Amino acid sequence: MKTLLFTLEYPPFKGGVANYYGHLAKYWPIDESLAVWNNNQAEIINRDWPGLLAWLPSIFVLRRKIKQLKIDYVLVGQILPLGTVAWLLSFFRPLAYAVFLHGMDFTYAVRTPRKRWLAARILQRADKIIVANSYVLRQAGEFWPDLADKLVLVNPGIESAAPVVDESLIASLKEQYGLQDKTVLFTLGRLVRRKGVDKTIEALALIPEPLSHNLQYFIAGVGPEKGYLKSLIPEKMVQRIIFLDELKEEEKWAWLRLSDIFIMPARDISGDFEGFGIVYLEANLCGKPVIAGRAGGTADAVQDGFSGLLVNPESAAEIKEAIVELANNPGQRAQLGQQGASRAKQDFNWEKQIAKIADSIKSEVPRA
Repeated sequence: MKTLLFTLEYPPFKGGVANYYGHLAKYWPIDESLAVWNNNQAEIINRDWPGLLAWLPSIFVLRRKIKQLKIDYVLVGQILPLGTVAWLLSFFRPLAYAVFLHGMDFTYAVRTPRKRWLAARILQRADKIIVANSYVLRQAGEFWPDLADKLVLVNPGIESAAPVVDESLIASLKEQYGLQDKTVLFTLGRLVRRKGVDKTIEALALIPEPLSHNLQYFIAGVGPEKGYLKSLIPEKMVQRIIFLDELKEEEKWAWLRLSDIFIMPARDISGDFEGFGIVYLEANLCGKPVIAGRAGGTADAVQDGFSGLLVNPESAAEIKEAIVELANNPGQRAQLGQQGASRAKQDFNWEKQIAKIADSIKSEVPRA
């Protein structure tokens, strides 16, 4: 069976969805390799064209690619608009396809009556609906109960081991920031409101001395909220809350190694939520406990009390209590980190996750 991945987001494009599809192609287990058609060269959607003309021509290109490559099955990366392309094409030629749902794509697809109607039609003709987290699985089941038997849960995965980091880099960072005898908290992600950096800063301001003096918080990433987040830092904490901007890959893993606690209490803001949070597993893989918000798909990535702590992401007081609990208990930090590392390796191995997708469509008989 020849399969085509049809997606807007794909490496080197950054983000969790692109990362998911990059690994899908890397670890595709079916003997015949997975073909990929992505939008990195604006071949699917041309933003210079107005309205429907931006994506409508891709119907004819997809039809041609299916014929030329002898494709039996199409994996649709985004329900809108790519699901529309596959759905429309299925009326003109036999086409077996599955649709992925991650998080914001689902929220967008149910935002208006017109989109909900279209999404329902796309999914009704799909063979499978592959969802990336339990939260969307429940939501999709509630919106379209008649499609429940098509839903397949496949979380994102992780490599089996964290990259080796030069110990001299870790030592250099500790020396540069004076981190000897400090408890280091670390956040890595795009600087947008839902990531919870604002609530973390608010929580740190609630922690009394002397514990507060021993905490050092580093925030890595870029995004539109950076100025706002900096404005939230109390004057007394300016030296203890530091923005690192965008990190190179080796620097990212060095910070995950040297930190004591990874914290990202992500929350749901009007349907904008964390679909999963692969960075939680990356921190676990480095033996670090995590503090995450109880919202969206994070409960799949973080097992509360086993690999980290889940908190109410709207409550600075609850986030503060989680920080204090872990900061005061190095033994608990080590145990959660070790358990998290074992769980990440055993339950979220990329090969294992991608095999679930392949297995779910192998039994489907193409309509051709």
